[in-house]
This record gives sequence, C-alpha cells and structure tokens, in this order.
Amino acid sequence: MEAENRTVVTEFILIGLTQSYDIQLLVFALSLIFYIIILPGNVFIILTIISDPGLNAPLYLFLGNLAFLDASYSFIVTPRMLVDIFSEKKIISYRACITQLFFLHFLGGGEFLLLVVMAFDRYIAICRPLHYSTVMSPRACYGMLLAPWLGGFVHSLIQVVLILRLPFCGPNHLDNFFCDVPQVIKLACTDTFVVELLMIFNSGLLTLGCFLGLLTSYAVILCHVHRSASEGKNKAISTCTTHVIIIFLMFGPAIFIYTRPFTALSADKVVSFFHTVIFPLMNPVIYTLRNQEVKTSMKKLFIHKIVC
Repeated sequence: MEAENRTVVTEFILIGLTQSYDIQLLVFALSLIFYIIILPGNVFIILTIISDPGLNAPLYLFLGNLAFLDASYSFIVTPRMLVDIFSEKKIISYRACITQLFFLHFLGGGEFLLLVVMAFDRYIAICRPLHYSTVMSPRACYGMLLAPWLGGFVHSLIQVVLILRLPFCGPNHLDNFFCDVPQVIKLACTDTFVVELLMIFNSGLLTLGCFLGLLTSYAVILCHVHRSASEGKNKAISTCTTHVIIIFLMFGPAIFIYTRPFTALSADKVVSFFHTVIFPLMNPVIYTLRNQEVKTSMKKLFIHKIVC
C-alpha cells in the first residue's frame, strides 16, 4: 500500500517508434497493409476450420486457436500505434498501460505454450503414430488447449502484480510506441534490481525454456522422419519445417527483449515492432500456405460464399 500511495503518475507519454516523419509514414503504410490483408486472412482460417468437418484433427484445433491468439494479439498494439503516428502527443493512461501490458503477456505467453502443445502433437503423430488416437483423445486435446490459456494468464498476472507494487512519481516518458515491462520498470522511482531479476526469471525463463524445448523436440522428430521410409515423409518434414520457421520468428525477438537486463539498445524498438505488429499476423498464414488440407478447405469455403 505504501508503494501505491507514492504513485502519482496517472498517464505516460509514448515517445514512439521514430521521430522521422518519413519513416513514420513508411511504418504506417507497412503496418496498415499487413493489418487489412493478413488479419482478415487469420479470421478466414478460423472460419474454415470451424466450418469444415474434415478438419477435425487436433492439429487444426490448435491451428485455429493459434490464429485466434494472433488475431487478438494484433489488436493490442497496432490500432493504437497507427493512430498515434499522426498524434502530436501520444498519451496513454496508467490503467490503459497496465491493461495493454497484461494482455500482451497473457496472449503472448499463451501462444508460446500453445506452440509447445503443437510440437507435442506432431511428436506423437510422427514418432508414435499407433498411440496417437489414445494419447490425443478429445478430452486430452481440450485439456492441452486449456493449459496455454491458464499458463499465459498466470505468467501475465505475475508481471502485472510486480509492476503494480512499484511507485511511479515521474518522469513519465516511455521510450517506445507501446507499454511493456522493460520500459515501464525504468520509470519507477525506486531501486528495481530485484524486480528486474524476477521479470527476467518469469518472462526470460518461459521464453528461453519453450524455445530450447521446441528446438529439441523438432530435432528428435526430424531425425525420426529422416530415418523412416514412410509415404508421408515429405509431408512430415514440410510440417515440421513450418513449425521451426514460426519458432524462430516468434522466439528470436522475445529472447532478445526479455532474457537480458533492462538496458536500452538501439535495436529494441525495431525488434519490438516486428515482434508485436508484423510476426503475429504472419504466423497462421505461414501454417496455412504449407498445409494442403487447410488451403483446399479455404478454397471450397471461398467458392461457396461467392456462389451463395
């Protein structure tokens, strides 16, 4: 309560991605293109998986949730950033900042854990195919689907609780285009060394642990596939390659941001931009372009909508 009573900051001023007007216009155009083209694509992926009874395998259930998480994640930062580009003062209230931070880590943490679940699904399907129907039963799948949501919630709640205990008495300029843990912590008017260690342990350990676990699991899968002579060998390699691409796209920037002390680097804003705006919209699309069943179902749904 003492820390809360010393918090007098009611709003933060976002410095933004860049002070160059030309670069801001380029960022606006790039972000808007990705937003108006790829976001509807993610929604279409979800509708396709829901409407096609043939896409009832656990992989498509997880893929639909990945698209939903990414589409939801894209609403947290991008719309406000597009508006702020043309605003003289980029102001966000303290409560809105904490809310943005919470949902960033809730959905982001949930997505990382969902990728782990998807890796497990591919491991059982490829390395233990005879046990797949038993291990990946409907009940087990829904339990695995619930785990990332709960895990993301707990992870984000820890972040928010640690932030709320910090006093903020000025200055209130955030050196970024959105609210995130590293920038907010720097503005606390107290020694934040212990809090930074806890944040790194929370976000950094989750990110790095999932990343190393995913790389290990897919290395095992690819070794197993390489030794086999099954007809679905090429398809399995294609699926795993897609997953590995997404792993590097998602975890590379997150590791760069959250697994080191909260010291500002010149590359932080650029990495954050791709991590929060570009990559989340691309992930389900990459999956879809490498998955023939989903592409076929999407074509059928699209033709059906046109005819109707």
